[in-house]
Amino acid sequence: MAVIAALGSGIMATALSFPTSENGNDVRLVGTFLDREIIDSIQRTGVHPDLGLKVNDGVRAYQLEDAAEAIADADVVMCGVNSFGLEWAGEQLAGLMRPGQKLLCVTKGMRADEDGTMHILPDVLRSYFDPQLAEQVSWNAVVGPSIAGEVAVHHDTCVVFCGQDKQDLEYIADLFRTDYYHVWTSTDFVGHETGAATKNVYAFAAGFAQGLLRKAGKQDDRYVMYNYGAAVFAQGQKELRSFIKLMGGEPETGDGLGGVGDMFVTSMGGRNVKAGGFVGEGIPFSQVQEERMKGVTLEGVAAIKVIGKALGPLTERGVIGADEYPLCRFLYSVVAEDAPLEMPWDRFFRDLK
Repeated sequence: MAVIAALGSGIMATALSFPTSENGNDVRLVGTFLDREIIDSIQRTGVHPDLGLKVNDGVRAYQLEDAAEAIADADVVMCGVNSFGLEWAGEQLAGLMRPGQKLLCVTKGMRADEDGTMHILPDVLRSYFDPQLAEQVSWNAVVGPSIAGEVAVHHDTCVVFCGQDKQDLEYIADLFRTDYYHVWTSTDFVGHETGAATKNVYAFAAGFAQGLLRKAGKQDDRYVMYNYGAAVFAQGQKELRSFIKLMGGEPETGDGLGGVGDMFVTSMGGRNVKAGGFVGEGIPFSQVQEERMKGVTLEGVAAIKVIGKALGPLTERGVIGADEYPLCRFLYSVVAEDAPLEMPWDRFFRDLK
């Protein structure tokens, strides 16, 4: 039996408790300062209020003040906060983790320097650690098409655990593998984490067609805008693959679970798609954020603001060409500058032979 502790009791970290606890492992969910009601509910009733499900026996919940107790003897520590809390999580984990422990990052996104240099989130977490401790911790992440509720109710789910050490990856993967939670492993750490971050960029665009139909009063029309959505998806996949290459990963990674697979499931619905739908109706994004979806966490928009903003400095430095990433550049103008939804179709697919 292994001990798995998760900092953050959000729906994905909690969903991952299902397969690993069913393998007989001891799972500990540690709430952040924002999770007190969630932890209280699990402690009192066993039910995660956002998932609407009872956690398995063998899963225990801890308030933040008990984090040291929960994490001290863990074999695997999951970072399960959302991307907005990553720096906080880095500070916490740097003081809680011990040599020999294995970190599994569930959080998706990127950070960028002023000059446009981008960093995957496990590297951002690592930057908070004492260098000597960082060398003694195993750094890993989970990516792929994974909807938390589906995992929790045992729908077949295929994911990739990525990291730097194949043996560590197989050890962690075996703690989670079940007959419904299927895990592959890969040492293309940068490639998979880049794909997992950038797919959120294009999920926002997946909502445009729905909004355009509503704006035209054709949401019940026989002919929907699958062509529009498919073209946006295809350009998004091209750019996702290019981002992986830019970051030093294997471009082929973008063709698998950590790229197009993850982008597909994220484009099927959710908060980012809903926000894109409002933009499709003609509502400026600033109004969407401040009125229609005020207080809602939008990981895709956060990714656009980081990655899209980085494209300007990267272009100025000559790292990328001005004609590269036209869809990401356009999405950045939508969320950062309230640009109207005038898709730059003629800038797409320019490398066709």
